Amino acid sequence: MLVIQSPRKNKEKAPQGSPERTPRRTKPPTAPFFAPRNLAADLPSSSIPSSSPAFGTPVHPLRPFNVAAPAKAAILPILLPPATLRPLAFRTFTKKHSLTLTSSALQELATFIGRHCGSGWREEGLAEKVLEEVAKSWKNRNGGVIVEGSSPELQDILKNLEGNMSGGKIMTGGRGLSRENSLMLESSQDSDHTKTRLGLRPTTLSREDSQTSMGMAGLVVEEEPDDETLSDPRRWLKVIDAYEQPRFTYNTGKKHFERDTSKPTLLPPASHKTDLFRNRFNVIHQRLLRNESFQTSAVSETRASLSRNSSALQSHKITPIANLLGRHGSHHMLLGMLIILPSGGLAISDLTGTIALDLSHAAAIPEDSAWFTPGMIVLIDGAYEEEEESVGLGLSGSSGVGGTIGGRFQGFFIGQPPCEKRKATLGVSGPDGGPDNTIGGGFGWIDFLGVGSERAVGWKMRKLENRLLRQPAAARADPDAPRRGRVVIVGELNLDQPRTLQALKKILTLYAAEPEGSTPVAFVLTGNFTTHAVMARGGGGGSIEYKESFDALASTLADFPTLLTASTFVLVPGDNDGWASAFSGGAATPLPKKAVPALFTSRVRRVFAAANAEAGLSGAGDAGAGGEAVWTSNPSRLSLFGPSHEIVLFRDDMSARLRRSAVRLKQTAAGTTGQAEGDEGAAAGGGGGGDAGNSNDDTPNDDDHDGHDDAATPGAPTPEEGDDAMDVDPTPAPAAPAARAPCIPYDVRAARKLVKTVLDQGYLAPFRQSVRPAHWDHAAALHLYPLPTALALVDAGAPAFCVTYEGCHVMNPGAVLVAGRRGVGRWVEYEVGRVGRVRECLF
Repeated sequence: MLVIQSPRKNKEKAPQGSPERTPRRTKPPTAPFFAPRNLAADLPSSSIPSSSPAFGTPVHPLRPFNVAAPAKAAILPILLPPATLRPLAFRTFTKKHSLTLTSSALQELATFIGRHCGSGWREEGLAEKVLEEVAKSWKNRNGGVIVEGSSPELQDILKNLEGNMSGGKIMTGGRGLSRENSLMLESSQDSDHTKTRLGLRPTTLSREDSQTSMGMAGLVVEEEPDDETLSDPRRWLKVIDAYEQPRFTYNTGKKHFERDTSKPTLLPPASHKTDLFRNRFNVIHQRLLRNESFQTSAVSETRASLSRNSSALQSHKITPIANLLGRHGSHHMLLGMLIILPSGGLAISDLTGTIALDLSHAAAIPEDSAWFTPGMIVLIDGAYEEEEESVGLGLSGSSGVGGTIGGRFQGFFIGQPPCEKRKATLGVSGPDGGPDNTIGGGFGWIDFLGVGSERAVGWKMRKLENRLLRQPAAARADPDAPRRGRVVIVGELNLDQPRTLQALKKILTLYAAEPEGSTPVAFVLTGNFTTHAVMARGGGGGSIEYKESFDALASTLADFPTLLTASTFVLVPGDNDGWASAFSGGAATPLPKKAVPALFTSRVRRVFAAANAEAGLSGAGDAGAGGEAVWTSNPSRLSLFGPSHEIVLFRDDMSARLRRSAVRLKQTAAGTTGQAEGDEGAAAGGGGGGDAGNSNDDTPNDDDHDGHDDAATPGAPTPEEGDDAMDVDPTPAPAAPAARAPCIPYDVRAARKLVKTVLDQGYLAPFRQSVRPAHWDHAAALHLYPLPTALALVDAGAPAFCVTYEGCHVMNPGAVLVAGRRGVGRWVEYEVGRVGRVRECLF
């Protein structure tokens, strides 16, 4: 066998972007052999003849040598030291993209560039392009500020990049970067699930310039979606279950949030309880350090020393409890959790130690503005009094770092740690939050809910929201005209009471009569769905009665097919709902609470399926999907247009629990604070007879320091013309607006106090584990950081209200049946991105 080959052309590298050709097998008359590469079908007569005429081999023409354009030499790998690459990597990652490279990540990049770029990594600019693509892909994956070499995200980025490089260059056309590799969506198995996670649809994505970005920075939303179903705002609504929400922990070393990839369990080790407290403390501590009142500078300290009133310019400093040792009589400010010692006394605990508290002379700052209960993380200003033995231990105990510090801390002032606005947390600014309108710091690249981060897709989603929710001129002229972008929140719905179903039917009738296209995107129905915990009665009657309650709900919903096909019904359980109430007997169950089992809700699902089938719509999740019923956990979240709107749904009788466990503070001349006034107000507002929906009817908006915005709370509604069932004023208006300064209604003060307590704590269960237990591994779903755009805090024992605090709109519809008023139903109608209003109807 004789192989004929060109002395140089067989070594010529295949053209970029095309696969290497393999030699073809031919059958000559005598013996087969492999023909040389790059055969030409038609060549001129000057072709080179066969070199073996004696063996009778046919003539196989060869491509003539191209002397003018010699083949380019292949890339030879080199060993690139990380120290040599560090200056270029620093300019690209740190200065340009605000990322930090670890030594392991720098080693990985140096090895990759040396292997695929060779000796021309610096002169030809090959390394700079590789680093640029890696940095963009890392940010589009929401990988965080710290780039770790051992992270699977970086390994996946380099693997995808390796398959799209030729001759040390990144291919952008032909067989270049494909969409699956360039989007970096962290899911190669299910693209539909990935696009749903990002809050994006496949038909609304397009590439601007494949050379400028490998990730979501190259994604745009089409100006007008071709599919009519994508023009419906409900297609961009996502219900996030607490057990499906990503779990993040704050890393104090990296000053950043890290995703917890460990598998959660309902029976974790005891160390996870400590991790729960540590993460809560670290989140609030870093939030305080970002506050201007806790930041120090050399200029401010110099001005304070020269000023007579230095206390006005002096910033606050937090002292660790362990640092109190040996500093008798000195004043400090402590940040820690209120706990109860075995002897029954109060103490405060942080990550360094615990010290007994004396709050007999402490006053709340601001006065009577929030609740203080054991389990909350609070700020206390006072003096340290040293003693020989630990106070209040009741045991032998030990003094020192990590234990109970000897002595006591005399508290003079106590307050809640101030919360932080959502925009400040995410580090965005500007009217539309565009990519150019950003401020330093923040956690905008973190995808807290799994729907895309604020910095990556937030501004794109807001542009889409403006297009889909824009109103015609006639609708803009009438501010009371019904709009599509609304969420109806119905409070406690006891299905075992016939009058509750009558009130619900009247509410649904009012919305079914609205014009087509203006139906609310979602209806939220909250438990308890039974008055008592029927599952705990024993026998088979409890479960049968429970299922019959939902069968009655299905019969009521079946009368409104237009709502069932155009809206999403979200049902949130309470403490009396199954299965947790089977062993709790109606007491507080651990949070988060799972959804109502599908065993009891089959009839409701069939009603929605029948309505969609009758209207010719497909099932939930398809392109032409109709309405659906979503049974979710407590708490849960609604995401509309990705990270643009986050609505937290939480059902809990929190106000009564706060009154029962609040710390009693000293009385002032203006009145009582804390527990004293809470007990007095329990009888006034515990039954829900009051209504804070008119919390700003004639209440001054004095721009107080607590950040409440009563102007966002709608005034007392008035009946519409021709319809006396809409917007009925729940309580008579105040007699005269002249006496508006000192007299604030109790309902308004109670609403402000509850809202400030919850949002300042940034946690939905700020109590001891024995009072309000929580699953340690799933407690991340209870955090309110960053602050949501809206919080539906359904508390049947508190008056209904709508209050805005630090940009977060908090709503409480109370129970659907108004106590003390026969034939009156109450709910809250929230316009997404704006404010809510308490509404009532007669049935």
